[in-house]
Amino acid sequence: MNAAERNRFDKLVESVLADLPAAMHNLLEEVPLLVEDTPDPALLKTTDCKAEEICGLHSGLNLAERSVEDLPEIPETIHLFRVGILEIAGGWDTWQDEDGTPMGGVDVVREEIRITLLHEIGHHFGLDEDQLERLGFA
Repeated sequence: MNAAERNRFDKLVESVLADLPAAMHNLLEEVPLLVEDTPDPALLKTTDCKAEEICGLHSGLNLAERSVEDLPEIPETIHLFRVGILEIAGGWDTWQDEDGTPMGGVDVVREEIRITLLHEIGHHFGLDEDQLERLGFA
């Protein structure tokens, strides 16, 4: 991914963040949000996926797992991965799949960023994959 693509992607992240309710902004002041091209090798080892398949990741203990006695081994962080999100969204250019379904484009990338961010925020609150899917964040 080149610098222009990163900049384009990061501006969409900023746009998505600007549209979130104030409560979400407060959360993101407590939980760092990292936007990276792909997961680093150590982080990738914690999953069963390839780097280009991962859109986001919540690392650390979620609120439902925490205790006042816990010392976090891994600091809680929300990660967004540019390559995975662009892959799932279908890329920057609009096109149609074999069924004629529209794919790709800036609006689709922005929506995938929003869904991925809300998905990872859901993990922060202890929601599992089934719960997130019912909410439309999977």
